Amino acid sequence: MAAPLLLVALVLGYLLGSIPFGLLLTRLAGLGDIRSIGSGNIGATNVLRTGNRWVAAGTLIGDAGKGIVAVIIARHLAVQTGADAAWLMSAAALGAFLGHLYPVWLGFKGGKGISTLIGILLAIHWPVGLLFCATWAIVALVSRYSSLSALVAALLTPVYLAWLNQWNLVGLSVVLVVLVYIAHRGNIRRLLAGEEPRIGQKKAEDQAEG
Repeated sequence: MAAPLLLVALVLGYLLGSIPFGLLLTRLAGLGDIRSIGSGNIGATNVLRTGNRWVAAGTLIGDAGKGIVAVIIARHLAVQTGADAAWLMSAAALGAFLGHLYPVWLGFKGGKGISTLIGILLAIHWPVGLLFCATWAIVALVSRYSSLSALVAALLTPVYLAWLNQWNLVGLSVVLVVLVYIAHRGNIRRLLAGEEPRIGQKKAEDQAEG
């Protein structure tokens, strides 16, 4: 695998991932700067705090979509060049995830990556994406913690990939899981301290994932 080709996939993925849909859509809807609302996060969960479900849904779709598009472009590039698809898709996926978490346009302060991760998983192997969503839903139903649901679903992602014999993507998933946990370190501290708000519990200080 030529390093320049991997770099192209990584950079392209980053540029796509760094598109701040939450910020752009809330401004277009006349809702102000999402960074001054709720947790200040640009993700769909915080956008929902504006009270506009359509804008929140658009943010979720946009954030997931950029992960999907990055992987699809990388897969097409692999077909055109004869390169290893798994490597190129992994580079593009990592780039998109880093772009969402650390967008250069916003001073490297982005979302927490769950929507983008779902898009990536659906694109690289859709059954894993569905398993991620199902796990999130089950944990959320039982615990009523959105952040805990995301953390558990993310942690099980490498297990799901291995179970479905997608070993060439396990390494990527481990890296993404580590990044998810870093992005959610505040949530983890509050969960351990018993201070994390549950789903539906409105607290301005909540640092929800996005």
